Amino acid sequence: MNYCNQCGATVVLRIPDGDTLPRHVCPHCGAIHYLNPKLVIGCVAEWQGDILLCRRAIEPRYGLWTLPAGFMENGESTSQAALRETFEEACARIEIDAPFSLVNVPYINQVHLFYRGRLVDTDFAAGAESLETVLVSENEMPWDQLAFRSVAACLKFYFADRSAGRFEFHEMDLTPPTGY
Repeated sequence: MNYCNQCGATVVLRIPDGDTLPRHVCPHCGAIHYLNPKLVIGCVAEWQGDILLCRRAIEPRYGLWTLPAGFMENGESTSQAALRETFEEACARIEIDAPFSLVNVPYINQVHLFYRGRLVDTDFAAGAESLETVLVSENEMPWDQLAFRSVAACLKFYFADRSAGRFEFHEMDLTPPTGY
């Protein structure tokens, strides 16, 4: 951040009085600009045992597979974001069951929250950010072609819980990949 969004002056990075972390502070008007993690919200959408996947039509990770997910918008709840993102990426309507997996990705300032859900029907298609959408069984899961480690972790939790006959809420922290 270079400029204050309140008055346009150049900001400086310093620890404000009463704080413990460096923040972008405007020396002209005194505004403190907090940069906080982004929320990525998605859904493990199931239909008769199969999971809905989208092949990405955008970077990062163009051409790889993911669960329908994306950045939460201001003014919406996390469940609304899961519904919206699933519709935007897969043109799919879902019913949300429960929050399922929370993956902290602090090295890129993100938190990924995935819900469990069910497709209402099989009327789905690739949205603007997807090349294609498919239903995939656990045995057909393209593990080596998944776009994100958070998605792979979520799916592993999901299949383990489904096999055990009970779903729990999972939380984990991802560390930077080698060479990051």
